Amino acid sequence: MEIPRRPFLHLAGGAAAAFAFSNLAAALDYPKRPVRFVVAFFAGSLSDILARSIAPSLSKHLGQEIIVDDQPGAGGNLATNIVVRAFPDGYTLLEATSANVWNAALYDTLNFDFIRDIAPVAGISRTPAVLTVTPSFPAKTVPDFISYARANPGKINMASGGIGSLPHVAGELFKFMTGINLVHVPYRGS
Repeated sequence: MEIPRRPFLHLAGGAAAAFAFSNLAAALDYPKRPVRFVVAFFAGSLSDILARSIAPSLSKHLGQEIIVDDQPGAGGNLATNIVVRAFPDGYTLLEATSANVWNAALYDTLNFDFIRDIAPVAGISRTPAVLTVTPSFPAKTVPDFISYARANPGKINMASGGIGSLPHVAGELFKFMTGINLVHVPYRGS
């Protein structure tokens, strides 16, 4: 049976509109149950503190409990994988961090494609990368620091919140851009 073009277009348009309005109607009464907010780092980390500080106001705004779920491991990839594998209904959220940006380059095999598999919802914070030294350190400016580090290769430690963390990646980029040799000391968190 062949359907004439104009009635076919009306049917197709009606089906598309019905689908769109059914999704809109479902979104209007979101959420109907608690929302899981997955954090990629340990309890007490900066990411955890941020999630726990915004969860009460988000819970009040949405009228549902927001459950902060810390899932540390693999530089944030464990938590990301949990959210990617969750049913895509908006009830499992990821607190994405800068680590998600460079993990594709740091890890040979990932079970997800962050750009393809995660959809951004809202920006909740910005984290500056700041170079700090103890007040007794001889260099007081960045150029002085670079000069001192060049004159003392391998004698300055560079602390970070762990391999692949923002301070680590920023420090490695700083070393690369300046040609200095700093010793990376990774801690278990910030």
